[in-house]
Amino acid sequence: MDFGEAESGRHGPGPSAWDEAARWAALATRDARADGRFVYAVRTTGVYCRPSCAARAAKPENVTFHATCAEAEAAGFRACKRCRPNAPALAERRAGAVAEACRRIDAAEEAPDLKTLAHAVGMSPFHFHRVFRATTGVTPRAYAAARRAARLAARLQQAGSVTEAVYETGYGTASRFYATAPGRLGMSPTAYRKGGLGAAIRFAVGECTLGAILVAATEAGLCAILLGDDPDVLVRDLQDRFPRAALSAGDIEFERWVAEVVGFVEAPARGLDLPLDIGGTAFQQRVWAALCAIPVGATVTYAEVARAIGEPMAVRAVAQACAANRLAVAIPCHRVVRTDGSLSGYRWSVARKRDLLAREKAGSST
Repeated sequence: MDFGEAESGRHGPGPSAWDEAARWAALATRDARADGRFVYAVRTTGVYCRPSCAARAAKPENVTFHATCAEAEAAGFRACKRCRPNAPALAERRAGAVAEACRRIDAAEEAPDLKTLAHAVGMSPFHFHRVFRATTGVTPRAYAAARRAARLAARLQQAGSVTEAVYETGYGTASRFYATAPGRLGMSPTAYRKGGLGAAIRFAVGECTLGAILVAATEAGLCAILLGDDPDVLVRDLQDRFPRAALSAGDIEFERWVAEVVGFVEAPARGLDLPLDIGGTAFQQRVWAALCAIPVGATVTYAEVARAIGEPMAVRAVAQACAANRLAVAIPCHRVVRTDGSLSGYRWSVARKRDLLAREKAGSST
């Protein structure tokens, strides 16, 4: 889900900002962010290309710019066979293939094997595996396992027993599920079904420039990064999520995790090298993976995220997935804005969203 070629162009100049100078600058650097904003044609070859085309640079006096492919073709130019400016961008084609594979996994009771998925999207198994992982951050097998675990998590609250839920969600044997359950749910299935009964969750509350911050983790990794004004409200939020879990203050080792999280919140560009216990449904995980692909300092719209995961009509569901995110900044839902570029509601306040975007933009320009 490469937002470097986002249709809105929000990572680069806006729609009205592609003046002559900006176009030449994009052409000189083969800036993929300009793809879809304009094409350039070369009089000596009769060919028009994307700004990112790897073709040898043409002499400036032979170059003309055109707003659309249709305009270039009307002027007598033909599309470059190398960069295919009149076809979807490579990143878009790959995102579409991955989205189709995800839909097939989501719809199947038993996850299709790698060869079947690759054939369905017209790729070799090796290439498909590499593209899927680069796009979503996980392998097809891991995605399928997460999807099944999400179904099970939903069923655990309703089924008569853990075993019943296990078989209803497609596990061939109970042992197959129990072998991986703690890593998928952050605790045993019985504990999850009982509101976190017996689960150990370490947490700590501190301060950062955005106000109060709560960091919590299960054995699987960070399960919450919450921001707010009142530390007590953040603790109650965590308690509401796992009302019967064993919450405890973090030890010295955990304090180091908290310090790393606070440092990351202050400077997101540094990255966060800690395991995450993300949870969520299969759809939410697809949205969150797309959010993690947005570069620091950039923003995209909810509609762009929906298109990136191959669900262009699911804009409202994307917004709901953003709202369900409990890992502030680590899953950067603050980088999603309205179509007109304005800031919409943010779980941890619009003011914090504006602050985060401002510091990320300042950091990315240095």
